[in-house]
Amino acid sequence: MKIIAFGASPSKKSINKQLATYAASLFNKAEVEVLDLNDFPMPVFSVDIEAEIGQHDNAKAFLAKIATADFLVVSMAENNGNYSAAFKNIFDWCTRIQKEIFQHKPMLLMATSPGGRGGATVLEIAKNAFPRFGTEIKGTFSLPNFNDNFDVEKGIISNPELDKELRSIIEGI
Repeated sequence: MKIIAFGASPSKKSINKQLATYAASLFNKAEVEVLDLNDFPMPVFSVDIEAEIGQHDNAKAFLAKIATADFLVVSMAENNGNYSAAFKNIFDWCTRIQKEIFQHKPMLLMATSPGGRGGATVLEIAKNAFPRFGTEIKGTFSLPNFNDNFDVEKGIISNPELDKELRSIIEGI
């Protein structure tokens, strides 16, 4: 099984990318490829720019990466209660090429943040929206208080109860 994992954040030290990477590593016998949104730069989407340049090559490249997956592990960054601008821009460009950008791949959908809600608002938005864009969400997970519950040096969830919860979700997929 091939897993494509990414954190929906442009931060070079994305806590969501760290969580997605860890979660993907928990799947048995899986080949994992972790994407970085910074590898898909595009101008801010507008129909005017699209009319001028057409479908952006980096949107095509992102869709091609999704096409190689059997399963997606996505952790959403929450910026002011919504998607990060970088993710939303990739999402917008890609949906102009193919509305069902997740290409009927099953997904583990997650979020984390430094705060106690763990990205709960954006997680709920994505949970409600993503099935309309071609995915079946097999499980959701929120990691609150990232700095207290994740060991960055080891790349693992350090809170035993939360780690057990994530492992249980993955075992049930």
